[in-house]
Amino acid sequence: MKPEVYFTTFKTTTQENLLQKLHRLIKRAGMEDIDFKDKYAAIKIHFGEMGNLAFLRPNYAKVVADYVKELGGKPFLTDSNTLYVGSRKNALDHLDTAYLNGFSPLQTGCHVIIGDGLKGSDEAVVPLNGEYVKEAKIGRAVMDADILISMTHFKGHEMAGFGGAVKNIGMGCASRAGKMEQHSEGKPHINSKACIACKACQKICAHDAPVIVKDGKSHIDQDKCVGCGRCIAVCPVDAIGADWRTSIPVMNRKMAEYALAVCRDRPCFHISLITDVSPNCDCHSENDIPIIPDVGMLVSLDPVALDQACADLSNKMPVISNSILGEKLAGNIEHHHQDRYTMTHPDTDWTECLDHGVRIGLGSREYELIEI
Repeated sequence: MKPEVYFTTFKTTTQENLLQKLHRLIKRAGMEDIDFKDKYAAIKIHFGEMGNLAFLRPNYAKVVADYVKELGGKPFLTDSNTLYVGSRKNALDHLDTAYLNGFSPLQTGCHVIIGDGLKGSDEAVVPLNGEYVKEAKIGRAVMDADILISMTHFKGHEMAGFGGAVKNIGMGCASRAGKMEQHSEGKPHINSKACIACKACQKICAHDAPVIVKDGKSHIDQDKCVGCGRCIAVCPVDAIGADWRTSIPVMNRKMAEYALAVCRDRPCFHISLITDVSPNCDCHSENDIPIIPDVGMLVSLDPVALDQACADLSNKMPVISNSILGEKLAGNIEHHHQDRYTMTHPDTDWTECLDHGVRIGLGSREYELIEI
C-alpha cells in the first residue's frame, strides 16, 4: 500500500484557527496511535539562525508538545549544533538563539535540549553499514529519545535543493562530526595562522593525529587521522576545517542514510509546513522573499513520501514575481514549468536524496494524498 500523506491548506474559518487545524491534522493522521505513555519524545525542529525570520513559529511546536503530553509522553524540542560559525555553534549560543526566537519552555510548553551537547561532540555512534555511511554520528539526546517527531519548515536549500523532512532529520540530528562526514570526503586540516596551540585537538583525538610542529602550532597527521571531525567541535577559534569535496549528489545520499540511522527501530512521526518558502536554509542569518505562496501543512509516517508530496504541491504554485526565483524566470519562458527548487538552485538535484531513501528502505516516493 502507498503511504498516506495528510494535507490541509492554511485557509481558516472563524470556528478554527491554524493551531487548531494543525492539531486536527496530526490527530487525523494517527499520532495518537503511537504509545507515548511515559516515553521521551524528541521534537526535531530548526530554531532559526539569529536574524532569520522564516523559521516556523514556536506556536506550532507548542501544539505538538501539548498533544504529546496529552498522550502521556514527555516532549522536548531539539536540534544539533552547526558545523559553521554562527549563533548555533555551541549549546549555550544555540539555547540563547532558540529562546530569543521564541522557543522557550514558557512559550512552547516543553524544554529545549541541544542534541549533541555543549560543543557538538556528545554523540551516539549508530552502526549502519550503508553504501556511504558505516557509522552515523548522531546527537546523543536525539538517540536517547524513545520517539522522534520531525517538524520541518519546508523551504529552498542551496545544496539539497530543498530543506525537507529527510534533511531536517539526517543533517539536523547529526553531531558536528556527523555533519562534516555528510559534507566532506576529506579529513580535517588546521589553519596554522588561526591556531593558538591550545592542544584541545590533541586531547580529544583518540588516534594521536594532531601534533605540535616547530612553530608551536598544531598540524594533523593525515595518515593517523580517521576523519571523525571531533577536533572541529572542540577548537575554540575555528582553526580546524574540512576539505569540502563531496559532490552534491553524494551529500544527498549520505543525508538519506543518516536519516535512516535516526529513524530506524523506533516510532517516528513527520510534520512539514510549506510556509514562508525562502530560497535558502533557515541557517542563514537572513531570509529572502518567499519564492512561492504558502501551501499548507502535511503529515506522514513516511519522510520520503512527505518530502515528495511537499515538492509536488510546491510545483503547482505560481512563482512570486519579485522573489529570487521570479527574477531568474523573467524573460526565460522555457523554464517556467520546471521544478521550483531546482530552478532556484540549478546545481542541485533533490531527487538524489529521495531515490536513495527508497533504495535503503527509508520510505517511498509514491503516496496517497488525503486532504482534510
